[in-house]
Amino acid sequence: MTEPGFTSMPDLASRQLGGSVVAANDEFFAEKENLIKPEPPTFAASEFGHKGKVYDGWETRRRRDPGHDWAIVRLGCEGVVAGVVVDTAFFCGNYPPEISVEAANADGYPSPAELADLRWHELVARSSARGDAANSYPVADRRRWTHIRLSIYPDGGVARLRVHGEIVADPAFLTGTIDLAAMENGGRVVGCSDAFYSSPEHLIMPGLARVMSDGWENARRRDDAGDYVIVRLAGEGEIGRVEIDTSYFVGNAPGWIKLSTADQPEPGTAWRELLPTTRVQPDTRHRFRPEDLRAATYARLDVIPDGGLARLRLYGQLTPAGLAKAQARWQATAP
Repeated sequence: MTEPGFTSMPDLASRQLGGSVVAANDEFFAEKENLIKPEPPTFAASEFGHKGKVYDGWETRRRRDPGHDWAIVRLGCEGVVAGVVVDTAFFCGNYPPEISVEAANADGYPSPAELADLRWHELVARSSARGDAANSYPVADRRRWTHIRLSIYPDGGVARLRVHGEIVADPAFLTGTIDLAAMENGGRVVGCSDAFYSSPEHLIMPGLARVMSDGWENARRRDDAGDYVIVRLAGEGEIGRVEIDTSYFVGNAPGWIKLSTADQPEPGTAWRELLPTTRVQPDTRHRFRPEDLRAATYARLDVIPDGGLARLRLYGQLTPAGLAKAQARWQATAP
């Protein structure tokens, strides 16, 4: 089955972005925190605990009274939800036959009890769900949210909850020097030559990579074309410091890198050189200070001839125009 287009967008609920399952009315068989693990669910046929079969997901007990079960997720990044995936992988005879999804926008850091008093808005009406399947539900609402409530009817198990959408960063935290490429600030990978082993989105995730699979790795090239990734910055900005991190890439780091910027990544774009072709070392965090401080909205990183990187950091400041655009986006998506 073809995946819906929204699944290419960031997962706002992911633990990688700082998401958290803050409450659930029941998690008797399997912990609610499993819902937002970034890795795909797994299944071990022989794994049993004192409560029964151990599942890699969230599973509630069998209901013997009216009602339904629910879990609340605080999104790692506030944003506009384009679609939701309720993945019931490996839940075959114990999945919920129906689900619904609601959203809320909260200021500050409310407790689970305070969240219950918020006004919740329907994103996905009560809908049927299949077992052992990635159930996809598009969302039309264009407002930004901080929390998601998944309801399952009447009970059962869900392996993963993916909340795909566009991050809308609070402009109050985009002033001063920031990482203009960071996903949590609104940066987005918009182009890539190859992602055979792992996604280029890992390059702009928060924190340091922990293992090689936390980074971006392409296939081995057998030609001279080279590989690249294009990042749309958090907004128009001036890059003053660059970090190229090859941590954990020991025998498969690139030999060289090159960094360029542009206002628009259209075909035929004349990319401006920010860093010339520069040698890099394996398993190393490299820092550079570029001399060209012209404002840009997109950055292109070339790895020569191929190879993997852990992180890309582009520290700088938004221009007045870039900050004004971020403020306009924030206001336009207000709940």
